[in-house]
Amino acid sequence: MRLALGISYHGQAYEGWQSQLSGRTLQDRLESALGQFAAEPVSTVCAGRTDAGVHALMQVVHFDTALQREEFSWVRGTNRFLPPDIAVEWAKPVPDAFHSRASATARRYAYVVLESAVRPSVDAGRVGWVFRPLNADAMRQAASLLVGQHDFTSFRASGCQARSPVKTITRVEVARRGAYWRFDFQADAFLHHMIRNIMGCLLVVGQGQQPPEWMAEVLAARDRDAAAPTFSPDGLYFLGPLYDASWNLPSRTPAYDWLP
Repeated sequence: MRLALGISYHGQAYEGWQSQLSGRTLQDRLESALGQFAAEPVSTVCAGRTDAGVHALMQVVHFDTALQREEFSWVRGTNRFLPPDIAVEWAKPVPDAFHSRASATARRYAYVVLESAVRPSVDAGRVGWVFRPLNADAMRQAASLLVGQHDFTSFRASGCQARSPVKTITRVEVARRGAYWRFDFQADAFLHHMIRNIMGCLLVVGQGQQPPEWMAEVLAARDRDAAAPTFSPDGLYFLGPLYDASWNLPSRTPAYDWLP
């Protein structure tokens, strides 16, 4: 049987998603918990690998198992062996043709930034931070230049393993609630550090250090050195993948209602 799980996590304590020898990754912790519940080794495949310090409201994984359990048993049983900052939100049986990564039609991220003269405290590790005022119109103008199919080499980490730097961004939205800014991104796929590098550029524009048109220059340069430094992982949230409705999988978790 193939099973899909929706996972939420606070990533600050972990070395990213992908399994490492240290064992301090989200994949390591999840597979350990699944193995304890299933009493057999479990190997998972995720929809999108997240970096160290990045959070997720609905990471999706799939795995194969011979164990027959009710959906709620997979949720509650696995959560029993997980630390408080990781939780299985839902479990659904899926056809063997389903693949958490290859079946996704799009991926969604949000970045939350605190604009304040004082650094974060109660939300430390959960938001990015700027102390200079941000200009919404300038950032929206700059963001609009990224929509469409482009070569995003300028926003690609040097260690990125993607076969092509060409991706299609379908949505970038900038909203504000009080001192908090939220940036939403949707694309067919993202390169390693792509959103954090875009955020660095958007905030440079928002603080008036570059005009909105500069974003087009960075994009056209196809050179990582043309862009701003990589911004903090603290405020980055993987909202999850989108799938065709025929797979009958959830598209959100309760954590969506918590995020500003």
